[in-house]
Amino acid sequence: MKINISRHQIYILLLSVFLFLFVLIFSFSLLIPEGKNYRIKRVELKKAQQEHDKYKNFHDETLDTLKNLQSKNRTIITAFDRPFSPKRFEKQYKSHFSSLRITKINRVADEEGFSVYEVNTTSHIASPTNFYDFLDALNKGDWIIGVNFPIKFIRDSEMIRSSFTMKVYENNRNKKSSASGSSAK
Repeated sequence: MKINISRHQIYILLLSVFLFLFVLIFSFSLLIPEGKNYRIKRVELKKAQQEHDKYKNFHDETLDTLKNLQSKNRTIITAFDRPFSPKRFEKQYKSHFSSLRITKINRVADEEGFSVYEVNTTSHIASPTNFYDFLDALNKGDWIIGVNFPIKFIRDSEMIRSSFTMKVYENNRNKKSSASGSSAK
């Protein structure tokens, strides 16, 4: 029995063996080691994704807390941004006193990012309850004001003369941004 193999079939057989050897060498030299690197990098990616998700959740929770606090304390936040006006203060709180006079405004050293002004106030009131009503109105007012003690009450015929100092707090951020904005022009 004679095997009859043509030249064409021998070329195809040699080409097939060559391609098979090439695929084996290529897979063992490049694909399998890169597959190991791929698995390692995939694990690292999963860890990074978990860490990213953890920080994203923390960011979302913090943002929700910030939005809630901003909505609850909107009046306080706007009060810090509002500049103090002695004339407007007198107009707004004159109803609590028979007479109200703000004598001087001194700028005190800045405290933790806020401009602080000290205001001396003299007033005449009919009873101490008017003064306490004034303090309650200050808490709901347009500015952040701290009344300093001692508060002096002196009887003056039918009226009570009171004198006290207040600290008015303003946000320093507005002054810095307006100063840099005016220097840029």
